Amino acid sequence: MRKIKYFEAIHEAHYQSMQADDNVIILGLGVPGPTGIFGTTKGLVDTFGKDRVLDMPSSEQGMTGVALGMTIAGYKPVMIHMRVDFSTLAMDQMVNQVAKWHFMYGGKMNAPIVFRMIIGRGWGQGPQHSQSLQAWFAHIPGFKVIMPTTAYDAKGMLISAIKDNSPVVIFEHRWLYNVDGIVPKDPYEVNLDKAKVMLEGNDITIVATSYMVLEALKAAELLSKHGIKSEVIDIRSIVPLDIDTIYTSVKKTRSLIVADTGTVNFGISAEIISRLIEMDHSLLNNLPKRIGLPFCPSPTSPSLAEKFFPRSKDIILAVCDILELDEKNVLVKESDSKHWHDVPDSSFTGPY
Repeated sequence: MRKIKYFEAIHEAHYQSMQADDNVIILGLGVPGPTGIFGTTKGLVDTFGKDRVLDMPSSEQGMTGVALGMTIAGYKPVMIHMRVDFSTLAMDQMVNQVAKWHFMYGGKMNAPIVFRMIIGRGWGQGPQHSQSLQAWFAHIPGFKVIMPTTAYDAKGMLISAIKDNSPVVIFEHRWLYNVDGIVPKDPYEVNLDKAKVMLEGNDITIVATSYMVLEALKAAELLSKHGIKSEVIDIRSIVPLDIDTIYTSVKKTRSLIVADTGTVNFGISAEIISRLIEMDHSLLNNLPKRIGLPFCPSPTSPSLAEKFFPRSKDIILAVCDILELDEKNVLVKESDSKHWHDVPDSSFTGPY
């Protein structure tokens, strides 16, 4: 029943996967460096050597081609981008090659590459270092796309992704790295196609991705003091999407909020709501709500970021609107608590 941090769980998954399979290779800019990608790869080069823990130049397109060549040769590369934004420079290799490799060769070849992408904001990262592009990658046939929230899932899903024969894109939020959780020491796997009910309730379903799951749980805790029982679902897997678990919950509560770390427009929340309505047009007793980023680039200044990124308050306001509650009786005044301000979560130590 030991507790370790999210970044330590990822580190352990790397270590145990590399120990179990000599074909597992880790590569990326800064991977063998002293900070080791937020601590997730720290010291691995000392154990496994420079032939398996590879530093790469600032050439994302080229290094992705190297990873594809590795997987064709029988290796299992894990490629890490310190920002998902950097992966946009490798779209040709990722979208036109890796995602399609299995299909282009009639199912006789695979490209089992794992892409670790870091999302989230902090310390004024601005529009080029704070994007959350999971909907973009989920739109590409051939990729599996996952977003582990807990330390337990971070380890188990990474191990599963490395063993999977498909290319898997993992999105990790920076504000999760120092959040701890119960994680078994021995290797284990977590399915890459199942959502997880984090909290059971009867009044409203809150479906969330990544860090927004923690915000949803905070909102549910406050709402419970006012007699509102929320059911919180961690999507975990964007592709394939476990719509059945979500449907079962919404069929019970008849009310729905989807909270995503990405942009609301054309995003994950729209896909989920559309699928549910296609399954059952009479499923909801009221209009659903989408919570996410506005349709504009992320601001740099703290004062603008405070208004830009959604938090638990936004979820509570949405619940109040759907269930016709008086928000003044539910919310504390903003001046009474710094909780509503866009300052790093207490677990986030920065600077990146």
